[in-house]
Parts: sequence; C-alpha cells; structure tokens
Amino acid sequence: MSTSNVVQLHDQASQVSAPSIASSAMLCELSISQWAGRKKDKRASEQVASDAHAKRGAASVNKLLLAECQELIAIGKFVAQVRQSHYAMTMPWSDTGLRLLPTQQYFKYSEQITALRNEFDRLVDEFLQAYTWEMTRAELSLGDLFNVDDYPTVDSLRGKFDFRINYIPLPESGDFRIDIGNEQKQVLQDHYANTYSRFLETSMRDVWQRTYDALTTLCERIDWKDNETRKRLHESTFDKVLDMIDMLQTCNITNDSQMEALRVQLEDAFRGVTTEGLKEDAGLRAETRAAVQTALKNIPSLDM
Repeated sequence: MSTSNVVQLHDQASQVSAPSIASSAMLCELSISQWAGRKKDKRASEQVASDAHAKRGAASVNKLLLAECQELIAIGKFVAQVRQSHYAMTMPWSDTGLRLLPTQQYFKYSEQITALRNEFDRLVDEFLQAYTWEMTRAELSLGDLFNVDDYPTVDSLRGKFDFRINYIPLPESGDFRIDIGNEQKQVLQDHYANTYSRFLETSMRDVWQRTYDALTTLCERIDWKDNETRKRLHESTFDKVLDMIDMLQTCNITNDSQMEALRVQLEDAFRGVTTEGLKEDAGLRAETRAAVQTALKNIPSLDM
C-alpha cells in the first residue's frame, strides 16, 4: 500500500463527522450460544496420566457426550453459516464483536437474520426431541465413560441455546455527558474522534478488500481461451461479484465518490452478463476480464 493512498483514506475518514455517519449506519452485535456437548472426565484424565507415568494433571480427557448426534452436529454447522452471513452483510468496527451495519442494509439484514433465527430454533427443537434417544445411544458408545450426571435435563438444555441480535446507535461526535473540566472533556472528544476515524477507516478498507478479492477470483476463473482447458466457474463466484456491487452502494456510508464511481463502472460492465454466457462466449470472457482488470486498478488503499 502506498503512503499516499494511506493518507488519502485516512483523510477521507477524518473528514466525516460522527453525526453524519450515525444517521447512515448503526452498530449490531450477533450473540449465539449453543451446548457444546463436551465434558472433561477427571477420573479418566488421572488414569491416562497414571498409565503413562506422567504427573497428575498432565493429561486431559474430554468426552463427546453425543458424538454421533446428527441433530447437534447440524446446529454447529448452521451456526458457522449464520456467522458467515452476518460478517458478509456488515463491516468491522471494533474488536469487541460489534459490527457496522449501514442503514440501507438494515431491512435486508433484518429479514435474513430473522429467517436464520427461525431456522436455528427449528434445529434446536429437532435436537431436543431426539435428545433422550441420543442419551441412550451415548451410553452404549461411551461405556464406562458414561455418567448420567453429565447430561442436563431437556428444560435446562433448552436454555443453553440462544440466538440474539442487538442494534446499537452510533454515538454522536463529542456527546460526552459527564461532569469533568472542559480541558479533560476536550481530551476525551479528541480521543473519540481519533478512535472513530480509525474504526471507520477499517470498515471502509474491508469493503475495498472484499471487492478486490471477489474481482480477483472471478478474473482468474474466466482466464481461458477456446482452445485451452476450461476453468471451473461456479455460480457463487459470479454472484459474489454482483453482491459486492450492491455492497459498494449500501456500505458507502462516507459517500466516497471513488467507491460510487467503481460501483457504476462495475454495474455497467456486468449488465446482461451471466455465468453461462461467460462459460460459452470467449469474446464476453475477454471483455469482462478486461473490465475487471481496469476496476482492480481503480481500487485504492490496499496493501497488495
């Protein structure tokens, strides 16, 4: 990343006041809890250490209480998918788990996250219905490691699963309602302005990075001629570029003219283009690849 580009992005972020961003974005926090189905077995751990002539505490045996339960496995996989969807529709903000959600993205995000929460509840219900039977199976598979006290009741187990989304407004710049001296209040305001600028720069950089990654992958996937071996072009690779074109609009919370210009450029380049068209038409591939390469050159402020 060139020094001039870093300064440019930092200046763009610094010029944006908190009130304007507060009206175009909010903070959101996704919180999902689930029962891990794991339990440390102290007796087995001590036995392993003893058999190996090792010191007490040198070994740890963790039991998978429902190792073969497909309903519990399905919940774990689904939660990972939910987090990916959450990250895809939001932007990084701080290292506390808070993400930046553009106001334009809110309804789409809310609709999708509600559907995901309903599916999560359905999977949990399926697991709880199968729980008693799965305990019986676990007793057979765990043998002497089985301990009925390791297994919570169905009612208490239900409370170990939770899916929650919290929306938090962005604070206004300089809104420190505390009783301290003016000098110290100014110190706090300056600190907030610097922190805010840094977080905002990280968020906008993330949009540029994701756009770069999506375009680079597509550019590589459509780089072949008719007399060469065809590369595998997945629909998801193409769709990711289209999603990023939308994101360049919804996530442009700083009204960055460069980001908007790139969005318009890509929208024009991909109008009428389809995955099948790219697979079958060498001319379309070449034209699209050239447009993508031009767009990549217009992406600023990345450490490539």
